[in-house]
Amino acid sequence: MSLRAAVGWRRILHDALGIVVMWFVVIAAAPPGTESPTEAVRGTVSRVLSILEDPALKDPAKLIPRRRMLEEVIASRFDYAEMSKRALAADWTPLTQVQRVEFVELFKRFLSDRYAEKIEGYSGEQVLYLSERIEGTYAEVRTELRSDKTTIPMDYRLLAKEGRWHAYDIIIDGVSLVKNYRSQFQKIIRESSYEELVKKLRERTLTEARTTKP
Repeated sequence: MSLRAAVGWRRILHDALGIVVMWFVVIAAAPPGTESPTEAVRGTVSRVLSILEDPALKDPAKLIPRRRMLEEVIASRFDYAEMSKRALAADWTPLTQVQRVEFVELFKRFLSDRYAEKIEGYSGEQVLYLSERIEGTYAEVRTELRSDKTTIPMDYRLLAKEGRWHAYDIIIDGVSLVKNYRSQFQKIIRESSYEELVKKLRERTLTEARTTKP
């Protein structure tokens, strides 16, 4: 084979390899839907902050409507079924479908109240979006909440379903929300029963409903 022919084949192979590599990168990095994980998190956080910064909703008399608006925004992005499954771990498997539906709803109300309580203390902190990492249908978006006094790392772990990214865990300053509740739930189940855990969640949500009632 002549030198010119060898160079020609090398160029063809190089171009073909480049196409394969580019195709693999696009397939591996492209999100399942039209939004990227960072766009998903940024869009939800922006909606939450717009509610918190709305002067018309700062009146104490608007506490309940504002809380409900926050819960709706959060619920549209959080995958409570996945969070429930991960929080219960092995204790999820023996549950009936009826029990699973009940637990997801209780956990949803419980987490909505907790998260809303935390973010209602927002006072102008800046949210920085640092990076994102995608592995198939899973992704992680690293962010920081910065103020003059402190910096709090917040990493969102997401799962793609039907073309949208949904959060199934939040790592706040190195502590996983799901793992934190998993240890609490396992302790209650181990020392008492699953029924006792459901009872405590139900009582907590009822207490929250009474304390926030106008």
